[in-house]
Amino acid sequence: MLHRWFASQKALRGWALANLIANVGIIVTGGAVRLTGSGLGCSEWPKCTEDSLVATREMGVHGAIEFGNRTLTGVLIAIAAITLVAAWLQRPRRKGLVTLSAVILAGMPFQGVIGGITVWSDLNPYVVSSHFLFSMVLVALATTLFVRAGESDGPRLALTDRWITALVRVVLGVSAAVIALGVLVTASGPHAGDENARRTGFDPAAVTQLHADGVWLLIGLVVAMMLVFKSVSAHERVKRAGWALVAVIAGQGLIGYVQYYTDLPEILVGMHMLGSALLMIAAVSLQFSVRLRETVPEPKKSEPVAAQAG
Repeated sequence: MLHRWFASQKALRGWALANLIANVGIIVTGGAVRLTGSGLGCSEWPKCTEDSLVATREMGVHGAIEFGNRTLTGVLIAIAAITLVAAWLQRPRRKGLVTLSAVILAGMPFQGVIGGITVWSDLNPYVVSSHFLFSMVLVALATTLFVRAGESDGPRLALTDRWITALVRVVLGVSAAVIALGVLVTASGPHAGDENARRTGFDPAAVTQLHADGVWLLIGLVVAMMLVFKSVSAHERVKRAGWALVAVIAGQGLIGYVQYYTDLPEILVGMHMLGSALLMIAAVSLQFSVRLRETVPEPKKSEPVAAQAG
């Protein structure tokens, strides 16, 4: 039973997926805190108030939403810890997966501290932005862990030329820059997490245009990349990863323009935040598509030795 739920390659892959989903989920719930104006629903940290560890009825829905998000952080830490145990129990033990799992787990308390600083700073927009960006780093690491958990540590087989691999890496860098610019747009816009929280002071229209420019640069790069994939008859694995990225960018672009022209409704802003996480997942996954490693085989169970006739 222990092997089935923790020590098998299939189990590790499952826990790595749960880890990734949880890291995306905490972004969505954190967005709900911000978009409902519940950023200071709990006025203190690590306690909710000076006198209470948890939200009280008097704090209303904002306190419940903020405390609920804090509670989910505990779930996230638990899943990350189980993932680390699963990586440790693998036979043969894979040092890279253990290290990656440990780094993700260590990032959870650090992320909680950044969350506490956002409360202490009364939702300083730059601290809030760093909170979101660090979540994106954890999503990227969790994506890497999920992919690597399904591979061996054997030699890598390149599926594309080096210059195409370099182009794929540029796409990842521009994707990260677009996400960062999107965070700046949100930090300059109306959704501060609390009606009294200050903003960056940047002109929202100007930073939105800068973000849009970055998006169009990304679109151009991805279109060029897909044309290259077609011209060189790229491996199906590479093309599938490319089309997944195209789908995410198309969805993000549609949501982004609709929310802009509809005065930033909360539901669309929340969907755009989820889309940012999906963009990171797609861009990171693309990096692994351009090379191939064999799937990790399950270790064969030893056959019982038949008793010799006396």
